[in-house]
Amino acid sequence: MSRELTREEKTAIRALVIKWCANYDREYGCLPLDCPCYMLGKCWTGADCRYFREAVLPNDPALEALLASEGAAPDFKACPVCGAAVPRDGRQAYCSAACARAARKQQKRAHMRKKRGGAVDN
Repeated sequence: MSRELTREEKTAIRALVIKWCANYDREYGCLPLDCPCYMLGKCWTGADCRYFREAVLPNDPALEALLASEGAAPDFKACPVCGAAVPRDGRQAYCSAACARAARKQQKRAHMRKKRGGAVDN
């Protein structure tokens, strides 16, 4: 069952198409179809451009989950490192492996700082 897109979802789709879609040209629209881009005028969930769904939409996981869900919007939390959206399912703490590495590095630094500080005081 399809539903009408919210204003925020339409804005997010438009921004993704303009920034990331390799088939989009400001002057000509959708290059393979030689017509205006279907995704820019989209008002309902359901049929998407296959290239958009497979190559462009994964750049915004929150929007991808919203468009894939039929019912209520899934709950997201902010990544502690960069602030990007992370699904609140209890299994994933960071949005990417790079953020996980950065957080681990920061934890190690804090641990060593604490360890050195404790050794100097004794």
